[in-house]
Amino acid sequence: MSNHLYDALVAGPAAPDAPCLILPGDAPVTYAQIRDRAARIAALLTVSGLQPGDRVAAQVEKSPEALALYLGTIRAGGVFLPLNPAYTAAEVAYFVGDAEPVAIVCDPAREAETRTASAAAKVFTLDAAGAGTLTDDAGAMAADEPAAARRPDDLAAILYTSGTTGRSKGAMLSHDNLLSNARTLTDAWEITGADVLFHALPVFHTHGLFVACNTLMLAGGAMIWRPRFDPSEAVSLLPRATMMMGVPTFYTRLLDRRDFTRDVAADVRVFISGSAPLLPETHRLFEERTGQRILERYGMTETNMTTSNPLHGERRPGSVGPALPGVEVRIMGEAAPPDAGAVELPEKNRETELAPGEIGMIEVRGPNVFQGYWRMPEQTAAELRPDGWFITGDLGTKGTDGYVSIVGRAKDLVISGGLNVYPREVEMLVDDLPGVLESAVIGVPHPDFGEAVVAVVVPRPGATLDPGALAGAMADRIARFKQPRRIVVADELPRNAMGKVQKAALRETHRAMFA
Repeated sequence: MSNHLYDALVAGPAAPDAPCLILPGDAPVTYAQIRDRAARIAALLTVSGLQPGDRVAAQVEKSPEALALYLGTIRAGGVFLPLNPAYTAAEVAYFVGDAEPVAIVCDPAREAETRTASAAAKVFTLDAAGAGTLTDDAGAMAADEPAAARRPDDLAAILYTSGTTGRSKGAMLSHDNLLSNARTLTDAWEITGADVLFHALPVFHTHGLFVACNTLMLAGGAMIWRPRFDPSEAVSLLPRATMMMGVPTFYTRLLDRRDFTRDVAADVRVFISGSAPLLPETHRLFEERTGQRILERYGMTETNMTTSNPLHGERRPGSVGPALPGVEVRIMGEAAPPDAGAVELPEKNRETELAPGEIGMIEVRGPNVFQGYWRMPEQTAAELRPDGWFITGDLGTKGTDGYVSIVGRAKDLVISGGLNVYPREVEMLVDDLPGVLESAVIGVPHPDFGEAVVAVVVPRPGATLDPGALAGAMADRIARFKQPRRIVVADELPRNAMGKVQKAALRETHRAMFA
C-alpha cells in the first residue's frame, strides 16, 4: 500500500536536482534534498515512538526544515499539527492538551514552556535558521526506510480554528482532502514544473502550506522561499517569479511603493489572493498599475479551496468566482438584507436552497471538505450535514453564472491580515480584566490589514478604564494578531429587543476609525 499524499508530492515530475526552494543569497534546496530531509525526520519520529495516526505538533518559524518536517510527518504516517509561532504558552497548552501529540517541535527559546505543556510528548527544537535538536538527531538517521502505508481517508493534518464560543476546534483533514484539492488547483491554475512561486506566506496556515506548497510540489515547480512578506524584497524578487500567492495586505503594500511597476510584474503570469476579502478598489488600482487582474479565490480551513475566479475568463472584482471542478456550492436559508453583517438565520429556514442573487448561508460539498472536528462530535454534527454539506458560517450570493460573492460572516469572524480572529475568544479575555463590565469585539475596515480588531468596552459602575492599560494587560495573554488595535470605552452596548448586542450597529459606528 502507498502513502497517498506523500507519494504524490514527492513523486512529481521534478528531476532530483531541480530546485524546490529558492533561497536568495544561498544555494537552492533541491527536490532530492527536501526528500532526504523528510525521510530522515520520518525515521526519527518513528524511533521516537510515533505510530500511524499519532499527532506531531510544530510551533516553528518558516524554514526549509519546517517544510521537511511536514513531509516527514506525513511519510511516517503521522498527523501534522501546525501552530502559529505567535501563540502564547497558554494557547499552546490547550492545543497540546486537546490533540495529545506524541512529538512537539518548537523554537529553542520555548523549549522549557513546551515541556511544561506536555510531559508525555517528545520535544525537539528547530529555530528559524533550521538548526536544533530535530535536525541534529535526524541527521544521524537513515533515509531509506519506506514510507508508512496510508489510505486516502486517513488523517493527514489537524488545523485548529478559533471557536465562536472561545474554544478552538481542530479541523481534521484527510490525505485525499489535501491531495484532491491540490490536484484541482494545479489544473485550474495550470501550474507546471516551469513555474516559480514567490512564497512569503506563513506555513502554519492552509494558504501557505496546502494551497501553495502542495500545488507547487505536485507540479514539480519551485518556490522563492521567504520567511515573511517584505514589500521591498518582493519588488526585487518578483521578476524571477511566474506566480504569487498572497493575502490582500501584500497587494496593498506593493501598491504603496512607487518602484512596484508594470515591468516588475511583467513575468508573473498570475497573482492570486485569498484568506481575506480583496477590496474592489485594490483590484482596480492593481490593474491600472500592472495591467493584470488579481485572481481571487475562496476557501477555509475546513474546506481547503472551494471557488476560484478563472485563470482564463472574467476575474470579477467583489466575487470569489464559481465553484472549483468537483466541488458543489449552494446558498441556504432565507434572503437577508445586503448589509446583513452578522445575521442569525432561523433554523426553520436553513433547509431552503435560495434562488440566484439571494443572500444566505454558504454550504460546500466535495472531496475537499474535512472529516469533522477533533473530539467534538456535537460540533461536527452541527456544522457538517450527514450528506456531506458543510455549513460554512459565511453569508453570500450565487449568480445564475455560478459566481459566488461573500457578503458577511454569520459567525462574526474577523480576518485581519489574512489571519482568523473570533471575537468571542477576545471578549472572554477582555471581560476578565479588572474594571470591565462587558465588551464587544468587532472588525472594522483597515487599509492595510483588510480588517482591524476593535474592542468596545463598558466599565463597571464607578470604574475608570484606561485603554492603554487594558491593552497592556492583554499583551502576554493572547497572540498579537488577535489583540485589539483600538479599544473604545462606551457607556453601554447597543442591543435589540431580545437583549442581543447589535454588532452591525457597532461596525457602522466605528467603520471609519482607520480611514
